[in-house]
Amino acid sequence: MTTDDARTSWDGIYAARPVATDPQPNVRLTETVADLPPGDALELGCGEGGDTLWLARQGWRVTAVDVSEVAVERLTALARSLGLGDRVTAERHDLGATFPDGPEGGFGLVTAHYLHTPYDLDRAAVLRRAAHALRPGGRLLVVDHGSTAPWSWNQDPDASFPSPQEVADGLALDPAAWTVERADAPRRTATGPDGTTAEVTDHVLVVRRTA
Repeated sequence: MTTDDARTSWDGIYAARPVATDPQPNVRLTETVADLPPGDALELGCGEGGDTLWLARQGWRVTAVDVSEVAVERLTALARSLGLGDRVTAERHDLGATFPDGPEGGFGLVTAHYLHTPYDLDRAAVLRRAAHALRPGGRLLVVDHGSTAPWSWNQDPDASFPSPQEVADGLALDPAAWTVERADAPRRTATGPDGTTAEVTDHVLVVRRTA
């Protein structure tokens, strides 16, 4: 499937939803980042912008990217309406083809929550590039699905959920320059689009650039 297919599909998904006025951050972000000093952050797959807006409120300068122009335009407008327009830059990227420019010296944080797609994407290459976009001391936070929620678009009973360590191994990063700080599979109660709840597993990976 082509980039245009992905963009058209995700534009349709977001356009069919009401405009979010108070999107909430992911708990794995808040628990990981709460004690970090703010700086420059990059969010891959920003969606409705809950993570981006939370980071901006904590003092981070955030570059937020998504394949959907609808998502990018909505987040830009919402950030401005909340007085966060000077801290949020939303851009449309097909991460398999283009990647946002970073600040001089690199990002202090790159976050990718549930960067799963039914469309072609070399995810390992994207995350490897994200790791290289970090400044020394910066962290890459990758949160993946570790189980299938009742509302997931992928209900394949044979679906594979690579472990956080397997994801880290797939990045093939030099251990002399990057270190895995966290690789675990916590559970939480999640709420689906229709308000139903279910217990799900997250696969959490935190990689810090050391050199």
